[in-house]
Amino acid sequence: MADPALHPETQPLKQIAIDYTPEACTHCPNSNTITLTFDHRGGARWRTTTRFLYGTFSALIKCPTGNTSGLNFNLYLSSLEGDKSQDEIDFEFLGKDLTIVQTNYYTAGTGHRESIHQLGFDCSDGFHEYVIKWGPNEIQWLIDGKAVRTEKRRDGEDFPEKPMFLYASVWDASYIDEARWTGKYVGCDAPYVCVYKDIHVPAGTALESSCDS
Repeated sequence: MADPALHPETQPLKQIAIDYTPEACTHCPNSNTITLTFDHRGGARWRTTTRFLYGTFSALIKCPTGNTSGLNFNLYLSSLEGDKSQDEIDFEFLGKDLTIVQTNYYTAGTGHRESIHQLGFDCSDGFHEYVIKWGPNEIQWLIDGKAVRTEKRRDGEDFPEKPMFLYASVWDASYIDEARWTGKYVGCDAPYVCVYKDIHVPAGTALESSCDS
């Protein structure tokens, strides 16, 4: 059976749920564009309305401009945000340096598989394509069509296998690790706007979800 993560069939994202601060998130289904704003209200987070079991997930992302120190902006898969036993696959931008991105994945709540990648550009300068290909035996992270990381299932090791939502958020992460992870929040260039467009999710792998939170 072909690995579903390597199957190219995807479809534009039509519907989202907003987990918090809906006034800081705008969604235009016709143009397939979502904006998240971080300001005095805090940030916001959107997700798909259904979980998916494997497939290819992609978006063009233009990250916030200015001094974004302290902020985290991202695109990731998670079986449920906030669950301590979640499976998860991440692209995370660390506000202290707009020329890098962190990838990571979790199984049953355990991560510590971080890797830092040099982008070769400033992620706030324009739109770039970020892709997660997730299958039962392999995960690939791609940027502008180039694979930057590949992880294969190893015998005897856990691998993400729970159905997952696609999420994105902008939030102040400066309290983590005494601000060493994303830097100290300064906020001098607020509001910070992260724009997602041309978002695609797998065709045919969506599952009915009983979770509304």
